[in-house]
Amino acid sequence: MTDRHAAARAALEAALAAAGSGQAAPQPGRRSRRSKAWQPIPGDPESDLQHRDAEPDAHDVARQIVLRQLAMAPRSRKQLRDKLAQRECPDDVAEAVLDRMTEVGLIDDEAFAGMLVRSQQAGRGLAKRALARELRTKGVDDELARATLDAIDPNAERDQAERLVAKKLRSMHGLEVLVQKRRLAGMLARKGYPADLAMAVIRDALAQAQEHQRD
Repeated sequence: MTDRHAAARAALEAALAAAGSGQAAPQPGRRSRRSKAWQPIPGDPESDLQHRDAEPDAHDVARQIVLRQLAMAPRSRKQLRDKLAQRECPDDVAEAVLDRMTEVGLIDDEAFAGMLVRSQQAGRGLAKRALARELRTKGVDDELARATLDAIDPNAERDQAERLVAKKLRSMHGLEVLVQKRRLAGMLARKGYPADLAMAVIRDALAQAQEHQRD
């Protein structure tokens, strides 16, 4: 606070004290003792300073953390809860904020699970088993994960496996059949395809490959 502000504050306090007690206000420049009942006056420099120095509201801080996380990428409720815990947000505050965000639709684990499954299928060609791992890692509830995975069309999963095998085969031209089969099986296993489906797709692909056709 500057000397000018201090002088103005002293004069104003004196006037307020005098108005309350019926005494004459001391002249500017005379020191006066601050009343114990004194409260900052909104809009004055000292009041603004005290407001800026006040502790931020825990709910506001938690909301800002959640909104920043969601702005970067979709998140599950558990991911957001873990982030708040990492930032030492009290549990009751975290749950209250997450409940409110869920209520207004900013947090939606069902939509999140569906989006994750579609993106991982399209981008990485993952099958149900691998997708289940992804959902678990992201904190999606087991029951919700099962419901999401049950909606996957088995025929679509086989089609995806066939596309993966056809693409991989193009890069293995000239290798022995057993080598091709082993590498294709390993690739599909890593992506979560069951062994019986994988081997059926691989057998069909190798049988149809022109390099393995008999003259």
